[in-house]
Amino acid sequence: MLVMPLFHVHGLLAGLLAPLLSGGSVIIPPRFSATDFWRHFITHKANWYTAVPTIHQILLKNPAPSPKPSIRFIRSCSSPLSPTVFHQLEATFEAPVLEAYAMTEAAHQMTSNPLPPGKRKPGSVGLPQGVDVRILDVDGNEEQQGYMGEICIRGENVTSGYLKNPDANRSSFTKDGFFRTGDQGKLDDEGYVFLTGRIKELINKGGEKISPVELDNVMATHPSVAEVVTFAMPHEMYGQDVGAAVVLKEGLEAGDDHVEVLKKWLSERVAKFKIPNKVGFFGSQFGSPFRVEFIFPPSRSDFRAVQQGGPELMI
Repeated sequence: MLVMPLFHVHGLLAGLLAPLLSGGSVIIPPRFSATDFWRHFITHKANWYTAVPTIHQILLKNPAPSPKPSIRFIRSCSSPLSPTVFHQLEATFEAPVLEAYAMTEAAHQMTSNPLPPGKRKPGSVGLPQGVDVRILDVDGNEEQQGYMGEICIRGENVTSGYLKNPDANRSSFTKDGFFRTGDQGKLDDEGYVFLTGRIKELINKGGEKISPVELDNVMATHPSVAEVVTFAMPHEMYGQDVGAAVVLKEGLEAGDDHVEVLKKWLSERVAKFKIPNKVGFFGSQFGSPFRVEFIFPPSRSDFRAVQQGGPELMI
């Protein structure tokens, strides 16, 4: 079933054209609605869907269908899927979750976790699909297995360049034709790709590079945390430090010692220099709705939370 917009390659290629090319059919509801999603899915006998993590989380927050339909797989793409949500999806809907990695410049899909009996790895975007993948350092040299660098791709489905933009073409391709994705990641010993963040979003704390995605995934496993985003904050000595904005699970409120408790818990799981210097708890406990605002172009360093009708909540 197709719930992604058709003006985006996720919906157009993965959700519409790929199923039609393979001899399948596509159910396209008028719009995404968590209330109507499973009714459409069951009525029209869909057997898989693809969506962004936000839609998966919305479905998880709504009642699961009863009886549950037979779902061949659930695909996730276009944004990192936390291992926590991965396991929740598989447990709730009793279907394998296939996280994939794609971009417009590659005509969508570049890597994907395989269907059973292949191995699915939570936190990984899977194995290369039709493209060569290399992890390169800043000088364009290939990194050793397990080392982080820029994810670069080459294949027939990868764009040959940007129209009338020679500067972008020079900076976006290596001398041997690999396209620079701008994403940081690594390969494990089985060739699975792990994303660790956008290179421009890495937090540079006194020369130490910190991946916000890594911290998000770790903090999201805390039993009290519903949602979390980490980001760079200005720091006089280090240049940048780590900040975190946390929404607690429904019914919980932040106590006076909540920040220290969370930091202590985190210190047992990540290196000391990665622990957020400042942690802000916000959401329903403020008694009124809030919105998250990003200055254009959006980046984690521009994150701020604003309480409607109230002062800016400085994290």
